[in-house]
Amino acid sequence: MVSYEVAIGLILVTVLVCVGSLNFFSIVVFQEFLFFMIPLFPIFFMFLVSILAETNRAPFDLPEAESELVSGYNVEYASMGFALFFLAEYSSMILMSSLTTIIFMGG
Repeated sequence: MVSYEVAIGLILVTVLVCVGSLNFFSIVVFQEFLFFMIPLFPIFFMFLVSILAETNRAPFDLPEAESELVSGYNVEYASMGFALFFLAEYSSMILMSSLTTIIFMGG
């Protein structure tokens, strides 16, 4: 099974080839007059779909069957383990949002 990191990596390589640098500051400065979201809109859309799938947001959020009474990770983790699990989930969403802002929306 191929993960969504491969698609995200290839999309980031596309943007890095357009800029010619791996530096985030250079990527932001390059977008001073025109954000990459406009000329690379199909790439931007594929990136949004990939990060939705990577962070398990809707419609990619079906780790269990709909007919189950309880979800597996909610039963197995208790108190602090459960809190750390959701902290990791939401920090992943914050990271992907900030990466989208830097790469496609000019920082």
